[in-house]
Amino acid sequence: MKAIAVVPGTSGLRLVDRAEPHITHPHDVKVKVLRVGICGTDREEASGGRAASPKGSSELVIGHEMLGQVVETGNAVTRVKERDCCVLTVRRGCGKCRACLMERSDMCETGDYMERGIKGLDGYETEFVVDSEIHAVPVPGELEGVGVLTEPLSVAEKAIDEALRIQLSRLPGASDGPHWLQGKRCLVAGLGPVGMLAAMALRLRGAEVYGTDIVDRATDRPRWLEFIGGKYVDGRAVTPDLVRNELGPADLIFEATGVASLEFNLLDALALNGVYVLTGIPGGDRPLQIQGAELIRRLVLGNQVMTGSVNASRDHFQAAVNDLREATQRWGDHVQKLITQRFHYPDFEEAFKHHGADDIKVVIEWAS
Repeated sequence: MKAIAVVPGTSGLRLVDRAEPHITHPHDVKVKVLRVGICGTDREEASGGRAASPKGSSELVIGHEMLGQVVETGNAVTRVKERDCCVLTVRRGCGKCRACLMERSDMCETGDYMERGIKGLDGYETEFVVDSEIHAVPVPGELEGVGVLTEPLSVAEKAIDEALRIQLSRLPGASDGPHWLQGKRCLVAGLGPVGMLAAMALRLRGAEVYGTDIVDRATDRPRWLEFIGGKYVDGRAVTPDLVRNELGPADLIFEATGVASLEFNLLDALALNGVYVLTGIPGGDRPLQIQGAELIRRLVLGNQVMTGSVNASRDHFQAAVNDLREATQRWGDHVQKLITQRFHYPDFEEAFKHHGADDIKVVIEWAS
């Protein structure tokens, strides 16, 4: 079978031949890959950035944002059946720490986890994959067109879930569950795929959502945001130090830019008792000068929380599927417009070369 692979530490991808995997365990699931999303991590790997091949191999099959169809199951599988659509999670636990033993590898305490298509395990840019059913999350057939968005949405789901848990544990009189977000002012910084999906999840929970980026209002991303009831803020016209005056203080800031200076500057917009969750990973190692004393005073005197979030548990993948269903019921085909380009797998090089300013999610199609 065909697969798209990289030699970690070198630039460039290539189409390779791999042996088709087979079920070897009663709980195994064999999945035909339908499509795989491309994200910044994939592009970083393709340019020679962070990646680790499986033990004993010089190559890594990339790709971690997948949607597939079950074609075969082991005789003990109960979560999915043949012909079901599903997604497979990304991280595999270290098998040693408490978090991983509780199926929360997203909170691994040793750092010895592996990740499909990223660290130590081949990914999903291939025709077939086999994995344990515990990593499979069913996707209803009616979501086949948008199911490939599950993994990036799961990242947003975890970050929002963590912010909620923090607030509900510390604020007197806070209501239980996601209802805390009803009517709350939320700022989403960075309208890439994760930021857009975070805005969608927040709107589904009744939040007042503002999204900021540095693109023209008449382009695709601001228009998509405004269709679901969000409000766009052009970061070129409203700089971080002016966001608070322009929008009012934000009860929650969801950061998805990966720009370190902006991440700190946006603290000016956080409300008293507010929570700020970061998901963007800055590149490079350029030194950054910040007003450390002022930053600490603001966090302490304002009862503010700043936290980071990465990866997602199986429950967050399920929450993503649930939100995709609710979003398509509310906004119909508009959700599918987040997928802006599709390439058949032999044309994978074009998918990595052409990433326009208006592109949101680019996917590689492995099967019709």
